[in-house]
Amino acid sequence: MIKKGLLLSFLAFIHIDVSARQQPKIASQNPSPMIENIRPHNRVSDVSITGIHEEWPNLLPKTVHFFCPENTESDSINLLIHFHGSQNVVNFAISQNSGWAAITVNLGSGSSVYARPFSDDRTLDKLIETASKTSKKPIRAIYLSGWSAGYGAIRSILRSENKHTINGIILLDGMHAGYIPKGTPLADGGKIDRNDLSPFMHFAKSSLEGKTQFIFTHSEVFPGTYASTTECADYLTKALGLDLQPLLAEGPLGMQQLAKASKGNLSIIAYAGNSAPDHVDHLHALYWFLGLLKCPPLSTDR
Repeated sequence: MIKKGLLLSFLAFIHIDVSARQQPKIASQNPSPMIENIRPHNRVSDVSITGIHEEWPNLLPKTVHFFCPENTESDSINLLIHFHGSQNVVNFAISQNSGWAAITVNLGSGSSVYARPFSDDRTLDKLIETASKTSKKPIRAIYLSGWSAGYGAIRSILRSENKHTINGIILLDGMHAGYIPKGTPLADGGKIDRNDLSPFMHFAKSSLEGKTQFIFTHSEVFPGTYASTTECADYLTKALGLDLQPLLAEGPLGMQQLAKASKGNLSIIAYAGNSAPDHVDHLHALYWFLGLLKCPPLSTDR
């Protein structure tokens, strides 16, 4: 006959063992499947805007789109190179801000498909040279923006020794890093691989000093096996000694701002939401974040 204490221990063991087996495995990415109707998730217009449109099929593994609005009257342009996301959203963004032309690069899923081509300095050179020839205007300043996986290209560019000065960066809910040990979240004792964030850290420091500009927005999406944009933002703010200020405010397109850390030309802005529509909000708000940049003054001298 089994004693009562042993029986309880045995039943507890069975309960723990069954519960452990029932825990779902963490997939490579686990964005929340939740659907909510609190925020409006407005979207910018998906219509084509008049101007110079060109498709460049031979510069990257997939066709690149170039756009320069017809109302650009300055004798030089700011060039935005955007990675990942609808070209119409990017074109709309620069049409709402004077003196811009844009290159939109879409290479597929995952940061690695963006990182590989831009580990070669010549890739960025070709894009910039082709943009200058197409627009028939000198390029005044170069800015990079990336949504989601597009950050992979920007990280490669920052790691390279390209000859071009990057004047500013906008990361739209896109900055990730690996965990150490691999796949082990912070809550389970893992740490963020700081080598994955070192290029962004270096650029952030230059923005603190006023040499460059850096805007980084993030949602609350938790991928699972690699560091979220929230965790990367927390890492940067702590490493740079920034003061993250809670701030409830309405953002662009109805986004809900939660907090902001800002100093010099660096801004890290937190927004609510852990669903797919919340993630897409950041891309469509590009026009608004682009307007926050302090660009060189326009010149219309001929």
